[in-house]
Amino acid sequence: MDETEVVSRNEAPPVALWAIAGLALAPFLVAAFAYIYGPPGLARPALTILLTWSAVVMSFLGGVRWGMETSLFEPRWYRQAISVLSAVAAWLLLLSRHRIPDRWIIGGAIAAFLLQWLFDHQGPGVPARYPKLSTALTAAACVSLAACLDQAIRG
Repeated sequence: MDETEVVSRNEAPPVALWAIAGLALAPFLVAAFAYIYGPPGLARPALTILLTWSAVVMSFLGGVRWGMETSLFEPRWYRQAISVLSAVAAWLLLLSRHRIPDRWIIGGAIAAFLLQWLFDHQGPGVPARYPKLSTALTAAACVSLAACLDQAIRG
C-alpha cells in the first residue's frame, strides 16, 4: 500500500498502533490508582497528572480529527472548529483547578471525552481504525476519571 491509498473502512489497526494506544492508556490508569489508593499526599498531584494527560490526549484526538478533515479537497470549517472544542474545554478545566470543586472538573473532563468520542463516531469518511483506537482511549480515560469522581464525591 503506498502513501496515496486510503485506509479501508474495515481495516483493523496494526499492532504497533495498539501498542502506542496502550502506552497512552497507562497514565490514566496509574494516576487514577495513585489518586484513589495512594497516600493522601499523592492524591492532588495524581489528579493533576490525570487531568493534564486528559487535556493532552483530547488535544491529540482533536488534532487527528483536524488532520483528517484538512486532507479533504474541501475541508468543512465547522468540523475543524468542533475538533478543537473538547481540547479547549479540557485545558480550561485544568486551569480551573482550585477555583471550582474537583468533582466538577473531573465530571467536565468525562463529558468532554464523551462529546469528542460522539463527534468522532458520527463523522463521515473516517477510517475504521480511528474510531476503534479513540474508543479504547476514551474508555480508559472515562473509567479512570469516573473512579476518581467517585473518590472525589466521597471525600
